[in-house]
This record gives sequence, structure tokens and C-alpha cells, in this order.
Amino acid sequence: MTNPQQQPWRDLTDPRAAAAGEELEKGLKEPEFENLEIPEDLGSAQVVVDDHKIKRFAFTQDDHGPWYLERSPFGGQRIGHAALLGNDLVQLFTRVYAASKVVGYHTEEQMWFDSPAVLDEPVTLSGTYTEAFERRGEGYVVMEAQATGSDGRSIVRHRGVEILRTTPGAIAGRGSATPERRVTGIVPEDARTVDHADGDLRVGDVLAPLEKTITAEQAAVFSRVGEYVRNIHNDIRAAREGGLRAPIVQGQQQFGVLAELLTLRFGAPVLTSGHIRVKFLAPLDVFEPFTATGVVTAITPDGAGRRIDLEVWVRRARDGRLMTAGWADVVLPGNA
Repeated sequence: MTNPQQQPWRDLTDPRAAAAGEELEKGLKEPEFENLEIPEDLGSAQVVVDDHKIKRFAFTQDDHGPWYLERSPFGGQRIGHAALLGNDLVQLFTRVYAASKVVGYHTEEQMWFDSPAVLDEPVTLSGTYTEAFERRGEGYVVMEAQATGSDGRSIVRHRGVEILRTTPGAIAGRGSATPERRVTGIVPEDARTVDHADGDLRVGDVLAPLEKTITAEQAAVFSRVGEYVRNIHNDIRAAREGGLRAPIVQGQQQFGVLAELLTLRFGAPVLTSGHIRVKFLAPLDVFEPFTATGVVTAITPDGAGRRIDLEVWVRRARDGRLMTAGWADVVLPGNA
């Protein structure tokens, strides 16, 4: 008989191995800046976009759209959410470095969406640490990674910047050190709010906001509690050891909300031509209500369609503070 643990699994690690007494992080490197090798090949992994993986992501994001659970515009097939594979790519380094010893801080995320992942499709993830540098006494590392479909097509590409090991409570909230194109999240009071983009879209239009609250349960599931990984997002003791009051929502989980926002407002083109780049400015506690929105900054011809450029952001509800901010673009066909 075939050992089920030898078949492709939905995650980077197969937690069923723990039942056989295996140490899931045995032999992995300590996540220290001094242990980096640049460039460092992080290897590859195959994950399956199965029903459970899609439904689990829908739970963590509270995004139960029909494209993911019923049928999509892509040949009627069920597909994964635009950012479904984002955390798999971010966490790819934990195949080399011990995940439960990581007390890092994700500072920047960028993804290009090339095509949707289809239900039950095996997807190959691969990545490399391409750069390392020091700033403000912290050691940063840059990862470039990609997810490739079973037919060789690109699904998504990723570039992320992270402080590999730090005390999150000591650095969180000091904002971005790069002032370029700073996003303020300020829009005119008379700006038009757009629920779904059409041919009448204008510069200055504001995307109808998404209001969210990510619970401790959602954050824990998103942050790999099901793989027995312990971190500042799924364990209150780990959070407090990192100088935090409570677990914080992973930056990548907020990124997924922005991807949901763009998909709702611009539709299927986001999954084939979308791009988002954000910086994580301050930590977001679990159970903390927030709003995600954006504003159209430019509309330019692009082939037979139009390229829409935006500023996007996540704002904490209780005091209006920007938690995440950045830029996005998508190409809409024709006059859509």
C-alpha cells in the first residue's frame, strides 16, 4: 500500500508525521542573521490546492466567495483565492530554518498574480534568499519565490523583506524607514466610492471599504498551528516572549484582505494581472477591528485595456492608525 505521508500534502510540512514520533523541525538551522548564506537556495516543495486548503483559507480570511466554494469565471472551475499561496511562499524558508524558533517581523510584501490555482492542482513552490542587509541595528533578509502550476505556468510571484529574528514588541510601530511615495490614506471627503469598477472609473475614486476583525482562532490557523508551529501569531506565550501583549495578525494575513478587496472591486483580472506591494507599519492585535480600502491614482492605456494604479491601506478602527500601506495595479480589458 502507498504511505499517505509520501503523497503531496496541502502544506509545507505534513503534521501527520508527528504521530509517528518524528521531530518535525529536527536538523533545521537556527533562524539567526549570522546563519544566512546569500544567495541561499530554499529549495522547493509541492503542495496540493485541495478542498480543505481552500476552505481553511476562506475561514481565516472570512472570504467565502462563490469562486472558491462553487464555480469561477475560469472555465467554471473552483479556484483558490488570489493570495491563497502567499503564506506558503513567505514560510518557505522554514524548510531550512526552524519555524518555531523564528521571532521575526515581516516588513514588506510584494506579489504578482499571474493565474489562479485550480482545485486539486499540485503546485510547486520554490524560493531563494537573494539579499541581506542591516538597518537600525536589525538584520534584514530578502526572499524571492514563486508558485508554479502543474502545467508549468506561473501562478504567483513573491518578493518579501523580513527581519529574521528580533523582539517584535521593541520595533513594532516605528513605521517604514523608506519615505518614497508615502501613502497617507487621506482622501477628499467628496470622493466617489466605487463598489465595482466599470468603464466610468476615475482617478480619485475610492474603493468601497472592507471591514474585518481577525480573531485569535483565525490568526492561529493562518499561522500554521495545524502544523504544530509555535509563533507570535498563534501562541500568547510566544507573543509575550517577543514583547507583545497578545498575538498579532500576520502581515501576510492583512495582505490577503487587500487581495480580497481588489478581487471584489475589479474581478477576475486581479488573478491574471494584479500586483500589490505593501509595507507593514505597525502590529495589529487579534480581535482588533480594521478597514481595508484604496484610492485610484492613475488610469493609463495598456494594450487593449487600461492599467489602474492605486494606493491601498489597512487602517485600525479604534484610532484610525495606518497598519499596512502600499500600492497596487491591475489591467482591465477593454473599457471594463
